[in-house]
Amino acid sequence: RRGRAPFARKQVDNAITEEQKMAIRMATVADAPAIARVHVDSWRTTYKGLLPDDYLANLTYDQREPRWREVLSKPVDHNLVYVAEDDAGNIVGFASGGPERSGDPVYTGEVYAIYLLERWQGQGIGRQLTITLARQLIQRGFTSLLIWVLADNPSRRFYEALGGQQVRDRLEMTGGVELMHVAYGWLTQLRGLASYQV
Repeated sequence: RRGRAPFARKQVDNAITEEQKMAIRMATVADAPAIARVHVDSWRTTYKGLLPDDYLANLTYDQREPRWREVLSKPVDHNLVYVAEDDAGNIVGFASGGPERSGDPVYTGEVYAIYLLERWQGQGIGRQLTITLARQLIQRGFTSLLIWVLADNPSRRFYEALGGQQVRDRLEMTGGVELMHVAYGWLTQLRGLASYQV
């Protein structure tokens, strides 16, 4: 795809923050259960009041884990996945991204997901994950980046703080209801994002 050879999935590009003793590393297949737990738990807290309660209650780790095993078994260029670990080695957040999926005429790369357990939010970990992912996408030849977020999600301000510009919007079914989503994009700002300290 886009003429790039696949890369082997390995643990690289570690980044440590002294204040949180947090490590950012590339995910492996063995991380699928922990990523599934973070995915489900963070959805239940992040989207409470935005998505139907019964939909959130019915999310399970067993549903998510096989999907993450599949993602992490593919060549890394199909989907880059990074995890954040605390000092005990527990995964507390993750981010994933790769080629833009809808055929957007302007943006070539996309952040597919970024989630943190609630108690770890607001401590700079999401910023570290995003910057690490942006750097890796640039290394793989992507020149621009897009991320979609629920319009009513207050966390969208996080992307504005990182220099993202609101560039798209669309109605999309999420959790059985039609909701407005907005996209933040980085064009000339992408290398600026990647140059931030982590």
